[in-house]
Amino acid sequence: MSIYKVPDVDLAVEYCGLRFESPFILASAPPSDTYEMVRDAFAKGWAGAVLKTTSLEDYVVDIAYPCIAGVRSAGCLLGLGNIDNISEFHMDEMERAVRLLKEEFPEKVVATSIWGTTKESWQILTRRSIEAGADYVEVSMSCPTDSPVEGLHFMVGQVPEEAHKIVSWIVEAADGLPVVPKLTGDVTHIVAIARAVKEAGAAALCACDSRHGIIGIDLDTLAPLPNIENRGTFAGMVGAHLKPFELRNLAELGTGQDLKVAASGGATTWHDVAEYMAVGATLVQFCTAVMLYGFDIIADLKEGLAYYLEAKGMRSAEDLVGKALPNIVPHSGLKPIKHAVAFVDKTRCTKCGRCVVSCEDGGHRAYVIDAEGYPEVDKEKCYGCGLCPDVCPAECIALVPR
Repeated sequence: MSIYKVPDVDLAVEYCGLRFESPFILASAPPSDTYEMVRDAFAKGWAGAVLKTTSLEDYVVDIAYPCIAGVRSAGCLLGLGNIDNISEFHMDEMERAVRLLKEEFPEKVVATSIWGTTKESWQILTRRSIEAGADYVEVSMSCPTDSPVEGLHFMVGQVPEEAHKIVSWIVEAADGLPVVPKLTGDVTHIVAIARAVKEAGAAALCACDSRHGIIGIDLDTLAPLPNIENRGTFAGMVGAHLKPFELRNLAELGTGQDLKVAASGGATTWHDVAEYMAVGATLVQFCTAVMLYGFDIIADLKEGLAYYLEAKGMRSAEDLVGKALPNIVPHSGLKPIKHAVAFVDKTRCTKCGRCVVSCEDGGHRAYVIDAEGYPEVDKEKCYGCGLCPDVCPAECIALVPR
């Protein structure tokens, strides 16, 4: 007999007119590159998957290996960067994967992610997705892949006119199959791109995939990482460090347009998922967390979200979508006063001095050391800026009402 009471919460959500048994799906990425991998993910409880971006059989995919390197700071792995672009498996392999997965797991949602270079290739890939039985098609507009316009080296999702044109081509061939553009956050105004693809017929959105960057520099060879014969290139950055940017993009999309959004980028835990849904995401796609910790994280994700929703009095996952949006205001909407002051719990303090150093050289110099060596807050000098609670390794500092 289980000692745990299963939360009376419905995790199912609706997106593109499709029912997902939970908000947790695999992103178009290495974990969704083959039938065998997605089959294992589905068996462990993932609600759906977008297969890794594919192309027609005559499109040459040359990947230089190693194609992945870690993003590190002070010895800690913050995320990953990759230069692999799209799948080395072409559309014929993805068609096989769709058919097998839909036959074995009819209740799961399976989408293709396509990459074309001409109107004809985009439309052929779309029609073949329909014939294979895909539930929807995701349009790769955000990966570090170049524009199909020869000589123009930008992501297709960075220019509204380009995005509109390609989505229009795909919708024309889709025959009612939902078309979901995957947007990039590497833009100055993501809502402008969203409105362009909606006008072109997009059924929903996915945002925002990896971000362009340079993973790091090998200081022995002075080549970018991953180092391939002492040369490197720009990469797609993924991982938990993207979460603040993902939240911003989701909030902008949640308040600036009305298509449903699948979040993609930066989610590791159920806490992240809850935050993404609170700012407007209906689904949350996973990639890096699976690459680091495996498919088994799905059990914790579902259990954690279910208990959180129950604790908040919500009966379904959809009740959470967009709930934080009314609380996001311009800077001018915040009262410019000192709201709080730092409080040190001396029963947990280790006297490490981190708070004193940070406040002295980066804050308001509000700390003194008492006769026993504990940090003490001068309430007149403390602004309640929030720095010291975050630098405290013992987590013994809190902000309390002034």
